[in-house]
Amino acid sequence: MRVYVLLFNVGTENEGIHTIKVPHPDPRQARNKVLIFEMEDDATRFALQLEAQDFPSPSVEAIDEEEIKAFCAEADLDFEWIGEGKLVIPPDSNVDSLDWSEEESDVPSAEESDSDMSSEELERIRKNLEGLL
Repeated sequence: MRVYVLLFNVGTENEGIHTIKVPHPDPRQARNKVLIFEMEDDATRFALQLEAQDFPSPSVEAIDEEEIKAFCAEADLDFEWIGEGKLVIPPDSNVDSLDWSEEESDVPSAEESDSDMSSEELERIRKNLEGLL
C-alpha cells in the first residue's frame, strides 16, 4: 500500500524526513515520530500548515507502507498513522536547529528571512488554509 510522508531536499545528499519531537519529562528520553498519511490530500494540508508557520517547505512523497515502517525501525523513530480525513495540526513551535545544513538547501536562514508578515499576507495564508478544510 502507498502512503505519504513529508520530505525535505528531495533527491539531494541532504534529504531529510519531517519528524515531530514527542516530549518526555526527561529530555534525554524524548522521541521523534514520523507522520504516515494514508491520503495525499491530508499530507498536503499538513505541509501547507507547516509553511504557514514559516517552516521550510516540505515535499509530499509517496512511499510503500512497509518500506517507511522498516525505515522508522532502523532509524529508531516512532511513527503515527494518520487515517483518511484526520486533521493533524503542527506543534506551535519548531526545533531551534535543523538536522541538515541550511547552506545546502534553498531555505533562507533566520537572519535572511523577514519574520514580520503583513496582515494581508497572514490573511491570504489563513484563507488558503480554510480553503483546504
